[in-house]
Amino acid sequence: MARNRSTDNHQETASSYRRLKITLAIVLVIMAAEIIGGIFSNSLALLSDAGHMLVDALALGLSLLAMRVARRPTTATKTFGYHRVEILAALANGAILVLVSAYIFYQAYQRFLAPSPVKTLLMLAIAAIGLFANLGGVLLLNKASRRSLNIKAAFWHIIGDTISSAGVIIGGIVILSTGRYVADAIVAVVIGVIILWGAVRIVGESADVLLEAVPKHVETSQVIDSIRNIRGVNEVHDIHIWTITSSIYALSAHLVIDDQMVSKSVDIVTMVRQVLAKRYNISHTTLQLECESCPTGIVCEIDRHDSVPDKAT
Repeated sequence: MARNRSTDNHQETASSYRRLKITLAIVLVIMAAEIIGGIFSNSLALLSDAGHMLVDALALGLSLLAMRVARRPTTATKTFGYHRVEILAALANGAILVLVSAYIFYQAYQRFLAPSPVKTLLMLAIAAIGLFANLGGVLLLNKASRRSLNIKAAFWHIIGDTISSAGVIIGGIVILSTGRYVADAIVAVVIGVIILWGAVRIVGESADVLLEAVPKHVETSQVIDSIRNIRGVNEVHDIHIWTITSSIYALSAHLVIDDQMVSKSVDIVTMVRQVLAKRYNISHTTLQLECESCPTGIVCEIDRHDSVPDKAT
C-alpha cells in the first residue's frame, strides 16, 4: 500500500512538473507577443499585462525550482527532506501576487488621471491570443493545483493572466464602441481585486503550514474520537496534527492503554495508523503508549516512528 501510494505521488509530481514547464513556455511566448504588440499599438494595457506576465514567469520558474529541490532525499540534518521549500515558494508567489495587484491599482489610478489613446484593434488581437493561450495554461494546472499549494500559487498567477487578458479585451471593446479610455482603468481595478483575493488565500494557507496549524480538512476532535473508538485505546492526550507539505500530514499523540503484551500493543498502533491514513490521509505518525496500571513514577512507553512516504527521485 505504502509503495503504491508513493508511486502514485511520484507520477503525480512528475506530471505536475511537466504541466508547469509547458505553462511557463506559454507565458513566455504570450509575454513576448504582448511586448511587441504593446509597442506597436501604443497600448499601456498590453505593456502592463506583459510586465504582469514577466512577474508570473519568474514565479512559475520559482515553483519549478521548488519542486525540483523538494525531490531531494532526506539527510542527517534535514530528516523531513526539502518538502517545505514548496511552501516557501508558495508564500513567495503569494507575496508577488500582492505586489502585482498593488502595481495594477497604481496603473489604474494613473489611467483615471490621464487616459491614453491606443490602437484598439491591434490591442484586441493580441489580447485575444493571450486569452486563449492562458486558458490552455489554466486547463493544464487546474487538477494539479488541488494537490499542491505550490502549484495552486502558480495556478492563481495564470488565473490572473487570464482575467487580465479578458479585461483588456472588454476594455478594448468598450473603447472601440464609446471612445472612453477610462474603461481600461475600471477593468484594471477589477483584475487587481481578483488577483489580490487569490494572493491573500495563498499567503494565508502558506502561513498556516509554516505555523504547523491543523490541516483544514481535519477536525482534531473527530480524530481523537476515531482513535478512542479503537479497541484497546482508553485515552488520547498531547495530540498534535500538522502539515509537512501539500498532501503530507503528520500526527503525534500519547495513547493510554491497558498493561499488556507488547505484541498486542503493536496491534493497537497498527490499527490507529490504518484509521488515520484511511480517514484523514495522515501518513506520518508518532505514537507513544502509556500503561494505566504501571506503578507510580514508572511509565511503560513504546515509541513508534513511521517513515515519511518515499519521495520522488
